[in-house]
Amino acid sequence: MALPSGGGSTARLLTVPALLLLLSCAALLVFLLLPSPSSSSSGANLCACSDPVTTHTTTSVTTITTTAAPAPIATSPDDVAWLKAQLASNSLLASGDDVHELRKGINPRTREVQLFDLNRHHGISHYPEEEASNHTALPCPGELLVEEHHSNYGEPWAGGRDVFEFLANASALTPRDQVLEIGCGTLRVGLHFIRFLDAGRFHCLEQDELSLMAALRYELPSQGLLYKRPLIVRGGDMDFSKFGDTVMYDLIYASAAFIHIPDDLVWIGLGRLAGKLKPQTGRIFVSHNIKFCSRKGGDVCTRMLTELGLEYVGKRTHDSLLFNHYEIWFEFWRPKV
Repeated sequence: MALPSGGGSTARLLTVPALLLLLSCAALLVFLLLPSPSSSSSGANLCACSDPVTTHTTTSVTTITTTAAPAPIATSPDDVAWLKAQLASNSLLASGDDVHELRKGINPRTREVQLFDLNRHHGISHYPEEEASNHTALPCPGELLVEEHHSNYGEPWAGGRDVFEFLANASALTPRDQVLEIGCGTLRVGLHFIRFLDAGRFHCLEQDELSLMAALRYELPSQGLLYKRPLIVRGGDMDFSKFGDTVMYDLIYASAAFIHIPDDLVWIGLGRLAGKLKPQTGRIFVSHNIKFCSRKGGDVCTRMLTELGLEYVGKRTHDSLLFNHYEIWFEFWRPKV
């Protein structure tokens, strides 16, 4: 279709397909220039915020803490069976009757000879300087180095482990408990308690100077137990004041100590300790005999114990793991708060 133009100009023809194409291009241009609804919303949100938005990703980490089971106190039947199997597999003697015929190491010497050589030569290899400058942090007397004090008890040193196992099981002891030994000697028993208990949880009252030297100058350092910081006090008058006014004990024991102490002093000690024993759960154990009690008569002893807030529980025995021996113990407790 031709449209006339004014003013005599040349007429231009615009066909229908061309017109449709032109309109389509215009619509496409308008569509591209207009923002989409989502973009408009996003833009509005961004404009409404003065600071940029920072997204943090949090990663949760689950930590699993595994607590090792506490070491067993006593030797179990399975332990004994295992050891017997080891002895059998290595063709070792079933009994000790012929041990004296076996070869005794590369340089066998008695303790007496060992002490003589130690005092004369100071050791196979040694510094020539005086003790003050010879690199030895804790010089120890030769008598202690050859462990002569291990023979001061009338029975094998190994019996100390038997006492520990019995008392720890009988009192249901845990490492955090507080223990007092009256007369710990050279720590034949105490070493095992110190090793088992948390640091600072073992107390001891001992009067013998040689025993204290053996305990402090040899046993604790040689066993690597100095870090356990046991509180060992020298004294023979049942004075427990150096252990503190607030301490409460889960276990108090005297292994063959009361038989060497006058009865009256034993009762003084019990009077001072009764209030420091934890009610109901705490225990006092005395070995061998309780003549300090029986010599006064049963009724009088019971009355005196009651006045102190203590009560006699009964008699127990325990066997030894390594030699033919049993020991008698007498148990007391504090039934009321």
